[in-house]
Amino acid sequence: EQTFEVSVDVPTYWLFVIPVDPRFLEQEQLMSWDVMTESLRPIRTEFDVVSTRGTVTARLGYEPVLSNGRDLIALDVTFNRQPLNLSDTPVVVASDSFPGKRVQLLIEAVKPATGFVPGQYYGSVQIIFDAPPI
Repeated sequence: EQTFEVSVDVPTYWLFVIPVDPRFLEQEQLMSWDVMTESLRPIRTEFDVVSTRGTVTARLGYEPVLSNGRDLIALDVTFNRQPLNLSDTPVVVASDSFPGKRVQLLIEAVKPATGFVPGQYYGSVQIIFDAPPI
């Protein structure tokens, strides 16, 4: 006969925003070139969103752009079909936030009026999520 200890920690949570693909946040995302449309293919992925405190909001931490050190490509970011900017935007309403909802993140390059300038571009996107305090 053997006896051993078992413990478990069931977290109390009020907000989770987690990519369905756990590798999404761990690796660089590639916007590949579409030869037919002469544009960059968007990045699409899904997130699971749960809030026990009501409507979930999101905002950008800064204006998202790609840069090659000289030229910039602006990025449009939408979360659950809601365009994001530097202000809080409701992205999952209270009635959907608990027990939760799976939603899409979409990041699209804005095509410059004069077209894309060839080069290697890099950048990052910061999204800040929040829900009402208790």
